[in-house]
Amino acid sequence: MIQEGYDKYRGGAFRIPGISKWTVVISGHKMVEELKKAPDEHVSFLEAAAESIQMVHTLGPEVYHDSYHIPVIRSTLTRHLVECFPDMQDELVTAFAEHLPPTEDWTSATVLPTAMQIVCRTSNRMFVGLPLCRNLDYRSINITFTIDVMKAAQMINLFPNILKPLAGRFFSNVPTTVKRAMRHLEPIILERLHQEEQYGKEWPGKPNDFLSWLIDLSEGNQRTPRELTMRVLATNFAAIHTTSMAFTQALLNLAAYPSHVPEMREEVEALIKEDGLTKVSLNKMRKIDSFIKESMRLGNGTAVSMQRKLLKDFTFSDGTFVPKGHTIAVANFATHRDEENYTDPNIFDGFRFSRMSDKENEAFNRHQAVALGLDYIVFGNGRHACPGRFFAVNELKALLVHVLLNYDVSLKEDTERPSDLWHSYRSAPDPKAAVMFRKRCA
Repeated sequence: MIQEGYDKYRGGAFRIPGISKWTVVISGHKMVEELKKAPDEHVSFLEAAAESIQMVHTLGPEVYHDSYHIPVIRSTLTRHLVECFPDMQDELVTAFAEHLPPTEDWTSATVLPTAMQIVCRTSNRMFVGLPLCRNLDYRSINITFTIDVMKAAQMINLFPNILKPLAGRFFSNVPTTVKRAMRHLEPIILERLHQEEQYGKEWPGKPNDFLSWLIDLSEGNQRTPRELTMRVLATNFAAIHTTSMAFTQALLNLAAYPSHVPEMREEVEALIKEDGLTKVSLNKMRKIDSFIKESMRLGNGTAVSMQRKLLKDFTFSDGTFVPKGHTIAVANFATHRDEENYTDPNIFDGFRFSRMSDKENEAFNRHQAVALGLDYIVFGNGRHACPGRFFAVNELKALLVHVLLNYDVSLKEDTERPSDLWHSYRSAPDPKAAVMFRKRCA
């Protein structure tokens, strides 16, 4: 339906029906630019996100009313990527050895559940550190919470607005999850608060992780174990769900298009020889970055993005009028498959963006996976672009590099790349999709 509207009203707007609302879908660089620049008091990112995932019922009213963890993700987490890279690398190596041990013979692995386990461990090495990131029950809480939030949001959104609070009681289990998570996090939080009270903010042996940075920037009620636990859960929700799906898409493409492997391995090994396996060498891996970006372009999980809820009437420069209360979104899926934006847009070309960089010499930054553009909106655009995209892409690169260095990957014999599954306007890799792995031979 969205693709049909995009083709018919190219560069314009159309609307699609939901159970309790209409969504106005826009296309074209000009309209997207105007939406991006619109003030928050007119078009609200927060209200649209809260409605989309039913934030009050799924992540809790605390996260909805006070998002103080977002600046920590946007700035503090990003600033620490270089110094924390060795810890993240150590964790992903350990996680792969446990969840995907390399063998001489081909072994089948269900990709998405395996990716979730590895991503959860690797992410939480930076979020809460050792030993908690390796605790099976703690990981289970975060993975289950991520899945439950999305399932609950989808179910609640099937109901009209008047019934959503009632649906939230039945389909969301936030209180139970928070209690389980607090059994792990509360003792750690209280100990860190005690150390800070005794010795000051830079107390001896202070862990360098997301939880510490949260405590540093929190004030008053934000410093309670429950509040801090909610922020860790909310951050895991965003990190595990999106990064696991992106890594799954990359692995499926690696198996489906093996001709990319030799060039990527050559790039990786040359840069590691020069700089070692570091954040610095990852930043130089243009083909790895391009492969990940192309995987996200074709499989980023949604038909629309950059959703905004109108708090006031809004008129675009072409005269398109959208009344207060409507939601506006950008036709994400169609934009990424538009021939005006990409040559052969429906074909996977893992080195598409690295070739663009090569043609324009020093334009690599403009074509990186973390870069924002009007024809590449995986991470949104403008001031509300994904705050954790630098962390996510850094992690994806490290994961893909580890696979290339240590494994051969293939689809099962006589099978094609599994298609994504759709529910409403969201898509995801088939959770049953499997890929063959073995210890690298060459």
